[in-house]
Amino acid sequence: MGNMFWMERSLCADSLEGKFRILVQKMLPFLALLAAWQGLALVVLIGRGIPFPTPLETLLHFCRLLAGSPLLGSSIYLHLGSSLGRWLLGFALAAIVGMGIGVLTGWIQGLDFLFTPLLVLLQPVPSLAWIPVAILLLGLGYTSTVCIIFLAALFPIAVNTNSGIKNVNPIYIRAARMLGAKNRRLLCQVALPAALPQILSGLRIGLANGWRALIAAEMVAATGNGLGYAIYQSRWSLDYTSAFVCISLIALIGLLAERFVFSFIENRTIKTWGITIREAN
Repeated sequence: MGNMFWMERSLCADSLEGKFRILVQKMLPFLALLAAWQGLALVVLIGRGIPFPTPLETLLHFCRLLAGSPLLGSSIYLHLGSSLGRWLLGFALAAIVGMGIGVLTGWIQGLDFLFTPLLVLLQPVPSLAWIPVAILLLGLGYTSTVCIIFLAALFPIAVNTNSGIKNVNPIYIRAARMLGAKNRRLLCQVALPAALPQILSGLRIGLANGWRALIAAEMVAATGNGLGYAIYQSRWSLDYTSAFVCISLIALIGLLAERFVFSFIENRTIKTWGITIREAN
């Protein structure tokens, strides 16, 4: 009995040690970033004599903003909610339209011949380049900002969906046809699941493009609120700590979207269906 007790205790200790080691490994990149940030602040302060917001100062100011301290006359929750609302609406529209275009052009050869070259042509256009177009068409404000996000996310989603549908393993299609599947069932039950890894890749790129485009668009086209608007306006009041709080929020939201939203989707779809990116390719 004594030996069993010590063996179980040793196994528990090994398990805890392994979990701690994994936690440290995951935290190392963030600790390195904080150390580099702190070092940069010291270099700027010593070399140029300019106060540079440190990680601790940014965290404390973030807590003050969360507690109700105003940012440009408004709550930080208002700025964050405005940015998230624009981002989610623009991305949702881009996802619906982009996946629809990608599926149609990938499945119907005539449409692929007509529209795919245009998608490939417009995909490399930077999101900033769409800002004057959106302002000319829609003016300053909410609608133009959403339009910029939509355009930034649309093309990678459409191109990746198109590529995923066209590159479905022909063996899957032939096997389904032999079992009597027709075009609609082939598309919905064979092509779309097989193309899902590339569709998710396009959504990932579109989400990131849309988030970056949102911040840039809010700096130029937004009026009154938003994280990008707050960053841009902080230069006039020299409130750089608030700007760093907004930058940190932007990075944190992008990380959470990647780690939790897309990881959850992958666990519920790709892994459940037994599809991997290698198999899809």
